[in-house]
Amino acid sequence: MNYDEFKSAGHRLVDFIGDYLQNISDKPLFNPVEPSFLYDLFDEQIPDKPKSLASVQKMLEEKLLPYCTHVNHPGYMGLITPSPNPAGILAEFLVAALNQNLGAYSIGPSATTMELRVIRWLNDLIGYDERAGGNLTSGGMTANFIGLKLARDYTTNDAAQYDGMKQGWVAYVSEERHVSLDKAADAVGIGRNNLRTIPTNDKYQVRIDLLKEAIKKDKSQGLQPVCIIGLAGTTNLGAVDDLQSLHEIAQLENCWFHADAAYGGGVLLSKKYPGLLPGLDLADSVTIDPHKWFYAPLDAGAILVKDHKRLNISFGMQPAYLTDQSQQKNERYQFYVNGFEQSKRFRSLKVWVSFHHYGKTKIGEWVDNNVAHAKHLHQLAMSDQHFESATEPMMSAVCLHYKTPQLSNEENKQLHFAVTERIESEGNFWFATTMMKGKTWFRINPVNIYTEMKHIDELFKTLRDYCKEEEKKY
Repeated sequence: MNYDEFKSAGHRLVDFIGDYLQNISDKPLFNPVEPSFLYDLFDEQIPDKPKSLASVQKMLEEKLLPYCTHVNHPGYMGLITPSPNPAGILAEFLVAALNQNLGAYSIGPSATTMELRVIRWLNDLIGYDERAGGNLTSGGMTANFIGLKLARDYTTNDAAQYDGMKQGWVAYVSEERHVSLDKAADAVGIGRNNLRTIPTNDKYQVRIDLLKEAIKKDKSQGLQPVCIIGLAGTTNLGAVDDLQSLHEIAQLENCWFHADAAYGGGVLLSKKYPGLLPGLDLADSVTIDPHKWFYAPLDAGAILVKDHKRLNISFGMQPAYLTDQSQQKNERYQFYVNGFEQSKRFRSLKVWVSFHHYGKTKIGEWVDNNVAHAKHLHQLAMSDQHFESATEPMMSAVCLHYKTPQLSNEENKQLHFAVTERIESEGNFWFATTMMKGKTWFRINPVNIYTEMKHIDELFKTLRDYCKEEEKKY
């Protein structure tokens, strides 16, 4: 290795990233190229001849950068993949250089200890006591997967992890759930058909009365609840279920209570909007994604558990080849007996660095800004007779519907799709569409440290103008 070349390339790359972040608003956010074009662009055999790092970077600038979706652009208001904070970006450099494997304490002692501290911080935000534990994961998918496995093992008195899941167990969750919960129910053996979908009220919170009716009906047919799942910040709207009532039901049914706060957990940092997640500390396990509303770079999810021992009960296995030479006997320090991963990435560094560099207060201000953006967009829509806002936002997510009473539902849906595609192709804004209660909505979520009110105003004006233009085509 030529370390002079390495250092030179590193300085050049940091300069490039700094310029990229500083000037990203001057470039298109999105480039609507065809997949076939990109396939041809990268269609090559495994390279055999070496190239300088400078030439490789030039290739990246030509082939990769122009065709990314630039989440650092202030107009990005999409799928809760936020603009990563710059300190976290630098931390990822060090993660790769150190290449610590947190599967076992002896191959990453200080990194393991740092991760445990970050987990403790997250547990403190929830309100868990010292018995709590957790694990940083690749994201909410894995965290919800672990949460449902913990539920399965606990409610079946740990028999399911040895003998498999028997028939007769069901879980319950709102219709506004994230798809990761369906995948998790499938993977742990509950089954997608046994994940009961409970309708929501006009605020998109799970209906407690219908949940109780569903449980009563299932029990009359010989089925038993394995898990009650609460949503603490839905993907579409940031709606929060009545977590306290869900906890009471789980207690009554002697089953696990899991809360999905993958997105909504970020509001725990807010100073301006405290108390939006009452009852979160009552959950047996909680999913939170620091790579969402904590603005950490991907990937950094977390499963937090009220009683750490449940992790060890569900995952504690001791293969001969993992005898710990460090003699570290505290099970909290051995992540391989507290989760799925054996090769475990050092995910906590970027979270630790971010909190130390910016402080909880500053990150909380970013959260508050995004909530303010959402509330402003909601007010703009409510002041226009042609628009409908699904509900007043509690968090940063807003869903807007353009009303066209003279059009069919299908025509209205196509109008929303056409406007979204047109705006995205221009490269100034990027957001999504969704379906709720039989209608199509623009789903806008500015989880972005670079978005300002002027961008919200410009987006709504663009939406209004383009919707009117598309409507005239029918």
